[in-house]
Amino acid sequence: MDHSYRQPGVVLTDHRFSVPLDHGRPDGEHIELYAREAVATGKDPETLPWLLYLEGGPGFGARRFTGRQAWLERALTEYRVLLLDQRGTGRSTPANRQTLPLRGTPGQQAEYLAHFRADSIVRDAESIRPGLTGGAPWTVLGQSFGGFCTTHYLSTAPEGLTAALITGGLPSLTATADEVYAAAYPRMERKNRAHYARYPMDVERARRIAAHLVERPAELPGGHLLTAEAFQSLGILLGTGDGSHQLHHLLEDAFVPTPAGPALADAFLEHVQGLLSFAAHPLYALLHEPIYAQDPAAPTAWAAERVRAAHPGFDAGKTLAGDGPLLFTGETVHPWHFTADPALAPLRETAELLAARTGWGPLYDPARLAANEVPVAAAIYHDDLYVDTAHSLDTAARIRGLRTWVTDEFEHDGVRAGGPRVLDRLLALVRDDV
Repeated sequence: MDHSYRQPGVVLTDHRFSVPLDHGRPDGEHIELYAREAVATGKDPETLPWLLYLEGGPGFGARRFTGRQAWLERALTEYRVLLLDQRGTGRSTPANRQTLPLRGTPGQQAEYLAHFRADSIVRDAESIRPGLTGGAPWTVLGQSFGGFCTTHYLSTAPEGLTAALITGGLPSLTATADEVYAAAYPRMERKNRAHYARYPMDVERARRIAAHLVERPAELPGGHLLTAEAFQSLGILLGTGDGSHQLHHLLEDAFVPTPAGPALADAFLEHVQGLLSFAAHPLYALLHEPIYAQDPAAPTAWAAERVRAAHPGFDAGKTLAGDGPLLFTGETVHPWHFTADPALAPLRETAELLAARTGWGPLYDPARLAANEVPVAAAIYHDDLYVDTAHSLDTAARIRGLRTWVTDEFEHDGVRAGGPRVLDRLLALVRDDV
């Protein structure tokens, strides 16, 4: 049963759908999807076109808004919005350390998770669309990984789309996971240099924390092991609008005096636990490299870890042996994540099997994209930490009719920080109003 309720300025309705786990076997096992519909108070939903929102990730449920926050304010002026929890996330059938053992062995878990990439997510959307829209196409807004899904949508089911809006999520159509990370590490280094230029006092602070952790790894609340490498992964903050400032404030309060000498503060450890834990989004770690896999013969094989070896500046031990700044990482997943994080540790063998898996199918159809007829607009953020700008611009040139808005006003989370203005700009682009 669908339930409707109200928040300030909006009427919300819960929807649940049953979809095949494997769309190639529609008579096989089914899983549940959850989505929240949002309509502006006082508007008749039956008169409004639909906008489907696909969240970033992979592994994150759709954002939980309160009222008409961020871009939703603009969308509700003319759309009936569907906030979809992609399969395995949010209130859709969950996939995590607690539920995945129900699938059986790690091999069976890996086989199950092979159905959680963009191709399955788009087929989910196409499965539920006719019942919601009466068969009419809808507009899709894809943020980050949601943009990857939207690009797959354009490749495989453009007839389901009135328009496509992409924010920080135009993927390379052909880059392997190795090529994605080969482009990512130099970008991470630039973000580090920019942070230390803004906060030069953080050079010594970060080195001191890392040196402390090399000698004495810390156990975070909940059992997460904080090593120097795990500390470096806080660099994921540097891809958001205020992330550099957040990182600075975190570093300045790291130590407190104790009878035994300086120690990492409980408040620091508590904050770090919230930033590093994958408990709320384990699919981000499990599927982060498979979202780039398209060569049936090639496993991803822990690409971020292997490529890192070619960038010794990210080696904490070598950095501490000299006098250079510690380089933070970001948007990379490594084997040690599955030993350090209690939310991932039971899934270590499953992760290894996914990393070794072959047989991945292609996600994008360059020929079909070159003949695209769906109005498409994409916000591309200059020097985006998470999605390579050069890759995005190359893809933009390969999708017929796609219009870009390239900006350095926002970081990767621009659709949140910029709110209505970002969505308004993209809508103007697809309508030829600018």
